[in-house]
Amino acid sequence: MTRLVRRQFICLTDNYGVLLKDEASHTVIAIDVPDAAPYLQELRETGWLLTHVLITHHHWDHVQGLGALKEATGARVIGPALSRDKIPDLDDVVEDGDQLDLGGVRVTALATPGHTLDQISWHFPDAGVAHTGDTLFSLGCGRVFEGDMAMMWASLAKLLQALPDHTILHCGHEYTQSNARFALSVDPRNEALRRRAQEVDRLREEHLPTLPTTMAQEKATNPFLRAATADMAAVLGMTGATPAEVFARLRAAKDRF
Repeated sequence: MTRLVRRQFICLTDNYGVLLKDEASHTVIAIDVPDAAPYLQELRETGWLLTHVLITHHHWDHVQGLGALKEATGARVIGPALSRDKIPDLDDVVEDGDQLDLGGVRVTALATPGHTLDQISWHFPDAGVAHTGDTLFSLGCGRVFEGDMAMMWASLAKLLQALPDHTILHCGHEYTQSNARFALSVDPRNEALRRRAQEVDRLREEHLPTLPTTMAQEKATNPFLRAATADMAAVLGMTGATPAEVFARLRAAKDRF
């Protein structure tokens, strides 16, 4: 199994920057670049040499530092094909299911649209790591901007199928505490969720990150991933509804929360 050394750090206000290094090949991968300066600082502190940048989607708070980071490091930039005309610094583009070999590191591009139409989640299957951008957050999911509710549910269902329970999940933002408040409002009897919410409060009180999480933890606690379960439908009074309908009800409620 490939071992990726991971560095996570705040960019802007609540975005996360992520660096991954394969010690065997010395491949170093950045995922999204909200701001170049924190990345450059991490690279200086570690002595790592950036080789690749993977982009999840075109929103400004995920790409605004990309040009400066690319110029400073010469890293090769890979992103969604649907954004080839929106992100000027792309060297290569990918579509759903494309598999890349980045200096010996295997990564799969999973199209997970809904938040945006171009959203790519990046899965490193040999390392048991994934970055879900703004599709899946800890205890939450992204707001549906460019797609529709059915599309967003299909993307979450794809992640449920594609990512094993042990997968370590990184994502774009530190939203877990606010997500926990909503999750408890719709799923108050979920003991795993209550324990997770308490842990999140403790971590934030100590100014510590709540991420990464794991797929197993999210399947047990994230109401949006639980839209396919009979108990989540029952809690909402939607027994017999489809998972997509349950998800749409949850997402609409979160938008008003």
